[in-house]
Amino acid sequence: MAVFTKLLKEDIESFLKNYSIGNLLSYEGIIEGIENTNYKITTSNNHYILTIFEKRVNPSELPFFMSLQKELVTNGFDCPLPIENINGSIINPIKNKSAVIISFLDGKKLQSILPIHCKEVGSMIARFTNITKTSKFKRENGLNIETWEAIFNKCKETKDKSYDHYFNKLEHELSFLKNNWPTNLPKAIIHADLFQDNIFFKEDKISGVIDFYFSCEDFIAYELALTINAWCFHLTEGFQLKNYQSLIAGFNKHSSLNNDEIKALNILLRGAAVRILVTRLHDKIYHPDDALVIPKDPNDYYKILEWHQKNNITDL
Repeated sequence: MAVFTKLLKEDIESFLKNYSIGNLLSYEGIIEGIENTNYKITTSNNHYILTIFEKRVNPSELPFFMSLQKELVTNGFDCPLPIENINGSIINPIKNKSAVIISFLDGKKLQSILPIHCKEVGSMIARFTNITKTSKFKRENGLNIETWEAIFNKCKETKDKSYDHYFNKLEHELSFLKNNWPTNLPKAIIHADLFQDNIFFKEDKISGVIDFYFSCEDFIAYELALTINAWCFHLTEGFQLKNYQSLIAGFNKHSSLNNDEIKALNILLRGAAVRILVTRLHDKIYHPDDALVIPKDPNDYYKILEWHQKNNITDL
């Protein structure tokens, strides 16, 4: 369950008084998220999402995320549109926290991934970065190699020896990545969190993308690497070649990687695996007893990292 901030009907009605989106008809908490609190609200005008930002999102960065979504929608990209209140303000307080109302996207997350879906995802990444490579909005990647190393060092403070095989692997891998991480590859604002939960589909077509709260400026090929790891590996069956080929084919419909990006892809894939591995490891080790969210298994990305250490995906 991930409704961290409980709201009553009168709380939402009071909040909506400052908006011109109709009267509240119904509301329900959305339990699938893990970062923020979300409510689906239905008014006399339409459906909307009320998002309340919890601890992991820096309030000072919210204007960037809202501006990015507005820019994407303006350019015909399917994502939620932030709604201004009657004073022209998008980010507003509720229960002493920052909150926004955004438009509701129809569609659902996939229950199983097929090559046809991966082609859609690759195409979406190309269209997304074609828009954002010229964006005037900037945000540095707060989850870079230095941050991975800091998270890793905190993880090593545990006395639990069952994590030692992770630590041994990551010790060598972080050293390798620091010495080999590419420079001067093409950049754009990337989503950086294109997991299955954040892409909605209708009839095998993408109906929209949500949750932009890791978005930052970084390599376009790194966005592909993060997404390949999330969409082209099965928990029990391992690497899915057809998914990978379809994702790249979709990307190539609207863009392409240059030779430097192709050469660097294995390094980026390994780094993308380390990013998720260290954060999952941290969440597993320091998981509060009263937490509402079950931590995800770091072993899934341990296996993905091992695969990339043994295989170069561009040779397949």
